[in-house]
Amino acid sequence: MNTTPHGLHHVSALSAEIARNHDFYTRVLGLRLVKKTVNQDSPGMYHLFYADGAGSAGTDMTFFDFPRAAPEHRGNDSITLTTFRVTGEPALNFWAQRLTALGVAHSGVTWVDGSAHLFFEDVDSTRLALVDDRGAGPRAQPNPLTDVPVEHQIQGLGYSGFTVADLAPTRTFLEQGLNLLAVRTYPTEGFTTHVFQMTPAEGESAGPHTELHVTERQDLPRSRPGAGSVHHVALRLRDSDVLGWLLHLEQAGYGNSGRVDRYYFQSIYIRDPNGLVIELATDGPGFATDEAPEELGQRLALPPFLESRRATIEAHLRPLTLSKGDPA
Repeated sequence: MNTTPHGLHHVSALSAEIARNHDFYTRVLGLRLVKKTVNQDSPGMYHLFYADGAGSAGTDMTFFDFPRAAPEHRGNDSITLTTFRVTGEPALNFWAQRLTALGVAHSGVTWVDGSAHLFFEDVDSTRLALVDDRGAGPRAQPNPLTDVPVEHQIQGLGYSGFTVADLAPTRTFLEQGLNLLAVRTYPTEGFTTHVFQMTPAEGESAGPHTELHVTERQDLPRSRPGAGSVHHVALRLRDSDVLGWLLHLEQAGYGNSGRVDRYYFQSIYIRDPNGLVIELATDGPGFATDEAPEELGQRLALPPFLESRRATIEAHLRPLTLSKGDPA
C-alpha cells in the first residue's frame, strides 16, 4: 500500500452504566444516538453508536454494555485519551461553562501541543478532551436533537492517545504496518509524546482527526481493561481499499482478523505488538442501511444474521432511560 488510513473512524469503549452513558453522550455532549444495536460477537449486550446528526464516519464514539464490569485499572499499553473536535476558543469556553453547569468536572481550557484543550471524564471515567481544530477536518452534520448551538457542536473525533512502556514496536507497527508518518513530539508530564499522522481523505485537510499520539512511559503498571477503558480505535479506509490492506498487512508480517462484515462497514482488526487493538473500517455502507436517516437510533437495529433472535435479544437488554432517582 502506498497510502495510509484517512483519519479516525470510531472509538469503542466499555460502560458499566449504560443508561447514564446514554444520558451523558446525548444530553451532556449533544451527540445523536445513531445506532442502537448489539455486540455482534456477544449479542446479549448493547453496542451503542453516538455521532453527528447523520452518523458520519469519523464522528462516532461507541460503547459496549458490561453491567458488572469492574473499573479499568489504568496503566501502560492502553488507549488513554479520546478527543473530540470543536472549532475555536469560544466553543471551548462554551463547553467549559456547560460542563460546569451540568456538574461535570473539567480542567478548564488548557494548552497542549500548541492547541487549546478541555479535559474531562464521562460517567465511567473514560478520559476525554475537547480540542480546538481551528476549522481543520470534515464538518459534522448538525444534530437537531440537542440544545447545543450548531456553531459549538462537536465536529467529530480528534486524535486518540496511547500510552506504552516501549515505543519501538508500536512505532514500527504504525510506520511500517499502517504507513503513518512521525511528524513531531511534545512533552507530557515529564515524558515525551510522539505524533503519527495519516493522510486525510481527498478534499479534506489534515488536523487532529488524522493523528495518533503515543506517550512512552516506564513508570506505570500494565493496564487491566474494565469499565471506562477503550477497547479499540478504528481508522478510516476507502471501501475499495480493504483487499489491498489485507495483502499489505500479510506482506508486512502483521496477523489480522481478515475481512469482517459488520453490516454497517467492513473491518480488519489488528493487535499491535504492545497489545493495542486497531481496527481498519470502511466509510460505507453506513448507518442508513437499515433505518431512514431521520429515524436513526430509534429502534433496536440488528444485522440480518441476528434478526431471527430478536425476541430473545430484546428480553435481555436493559432500559436506556434513567430510572427516577438515578444520578445523571
